Amino acid sequence: MSNVTTLKSNKSEDSDLWQLRVDLAAAFRLAAQMNWHESVANHFSLAVSPDGKKFLMNPKWKHFSLIRASDLLLLDSEDDSIMQRPDAPDTSAWAIHGGIHANLSHARCLLHCHPTYATALAGLADPELKPIEQNTARFFNRMAIDLEFGGIADDRAEGARLARLLGNKSRMMMGNHGVLVAGATVAEAFEDLYYLERACQTMVLAYSTGQKLNVMPDEIAEKTARGWEDYGGMAFAHFDDQKRMLDRVDPSYRD
Repeated sequence: MSNVTTLKSNKSEDSDLWQLRVDLAAAFRLAAQMNWHESVANHFSLAVSPDGKKFLMNPKWKHFSLIRASDLLLLDSEDDSIMQRPDAPDTSAWAIHGGIHANLSHARCLLHCHPTYATALAGLADPELKPIEQNTARFFNRMAIDLEFGGIADDRAEGARLARLLGNKSRMMMGNHGVLVAGATVAEAFEDLYYLERACQTMVLAYSTGQKLNVMPDEIAEKTARGWEDYGGMAFAHFDDQKRMLDRVDPSYRD
């Protein structure tokens, strides 16, 4: 390969990585706008290597509304010396995100947070989303449920446990904790989190009436969940529009 070809290839790789940084930074800003954030806690990450082990993640204790593309840490899930660096990530973030990226290559983008309605549902003895309309049915038989909360996750064993529980699924209701979604791209993971919080809001409001839930039969719930798969492209259209709206107000997430 000539030097010119190598230079062009490197520029292309740098451009691709920067776009990943921009997309992940946009997800933080949008999460803050939608009130999914919590103080300077919670974390989003995005794999940048084919095996998923190298990933971007937000720095320790920085508010979602201020995160820029250049702020994101580039980490290696197999390099524990990262925690000795002056800019080491949050301990629980390293445990959860590092553990899942180390074990599940398909979980490219991980969004973990404690949005209001999802967290309220996570606090119930039965945190399962019942298929009572099409948004709740989107997640029918497609969500892992963790009922083994053991306190704030701060060791790699907990990350490995969560990876085993998530398995080939892409959403997890974390009992007594919050939620986690995984996607092939930031846009797809963001769309899942968007609909998950809306579904949880519907579920909490339905429970609040005290009336009996009108739960769909399994076959209708499954048909509805499969139907959602035909709308996969909607995630990219939604995310692109959201970024355009961000650009009108504050494009600094791209810096």
